[in-house]
Amino acid sequence: MRIYKVGGAVRDRLLGKPVTDIDWVVVGATTEEMLAKGFRPVGADFPVFLHPKSGEEYALARTERKSGRGYGGFTFHASPEVTLEEDLIRRDLTINAMAEDDQQNLTDPYHGQRDLEARLLRHVSPAFSEDPLRVLRVARFAARYAALGFTVAPETLELMRQLSDSGELEALTPERSWKEISRALMEDQPQVFVEVLRACGALKVLMPEVDALFGVPQPPAHHPEIDTGAHTLSVLQQAATHKQPLTVRWACLLHDLGKGLTPEEEWPRHIAHEFKGLKLIKAVNERFKVPRDCQELALLVGEYHTHGHRALELKPSTLLELLQSFDIYRRPQRFEEFIAACEMDARGREGLEERSYPQADYLRGAATAARSVAVQPLLEKGFKGPELGEAIKRERLKALKAYKETAST
Repeated sequence: MRIYKVGGAVRDRLLGKPVTDIDWVVVGATTEEMLAKGFRPVGADFPVFLHPKSGEEYALARTERKSGRGYGGFTFHASPEVTLEEDLIRRDLTINAMAEDDQQNLTDPYHGQRDLEARLLRHVSPAFSEDPLRVLRVARFAARYAALGFTVAPETLELMRQLSDSGELEALTPERSWKEISRALMEDQPQVFVEVLRACGALKVLMPEVDALFGVPQPPAHHPEIDTGAHTLSVLQQAATHKQPLTVRWACLLHDLGKGLTPEEEWPRHIAHEFKGLKLIKAVNERFKVPRDCQELALLVGEYHTHGHRALELKPSTLLELLQSFDIYRRPQRFEEFIAACEMDARGREGLEERSYPQADYLRGAATAARSVAVQPLLEKGFKGPELGEAIKRERLKALKAYKETAST
């Protein structure tokens, strides 16, 4: 029995990055031997065990063979005869196909260290094209390591393009796709994830609504970058720069989908794109079974982001409707995330990344004014039921009128 540290732990150590998760491969062992040493089995599809003390995962060396469509369409074979090199060759990228023993002696049969130095994301073998999930994984790694200068090797991008054209991407489950998408959006340069998917044709398969934004112009006076797709990537980049949570980043990616529906003869204006985009945002949300908090914020940002930009001009009645739409009384955090998404949208414009966004504080102040209306005095006056609701609304409107007057002086 020989035990090796493999994959990301080896890669990140060589890159000088913090090692968080450690994967182990066991060569020359049987399931019975692992159980005899106190390891606990957890793998349903292939033999994976938890270490009796550390709880880390140890997998028996295995080979795999394509047996069906999609990410799960593989047959695995684990036995003491499977070599370390055979286990490593089934991995996606050369930089993930290295191993080291307890003395940090490196096993690198597919030249992962060389590709680390060359800053290349390169596939290990032609079997790469058997697993459609690898398209998303490579794009995610491109986003993670873009700041270090990593790019996708042309031959790997070509295999990704073939996978995108093959129909295999459609066999991915919503859950697996969302796991990769959500992780990629939380990288330091999530816009690179979208760029790589677009470069290999996967974006138009997975998110045609986002792909349709590229080449669609916007008014140069408001959007110096002009192209709606380029703007979307800039907004996403700003969200990462400002350390926004996943909910905000997802909303930033989808906020302008309605502009992809504008007829060419109406370009570069996009009248009512906020409303038109809602059905597209719903479709993307449903396609990937997106978590509810991300779904809700994306829809609200899509519908109301231009309200956010025009906050200082809104009538008190419109401002109250906006606040009511977000249920700021019970869901204050969601309104904060809306404000953040609006600010990222405003900053995601060429040359305007550092411009101040006074609308943010104005909206926060409006929310505070509306929340300050006390219900108890209205109850004491005898209001109840629908009448109480109307009375609260009148008082909140009065508070917002006073707030607007004060803020404008």
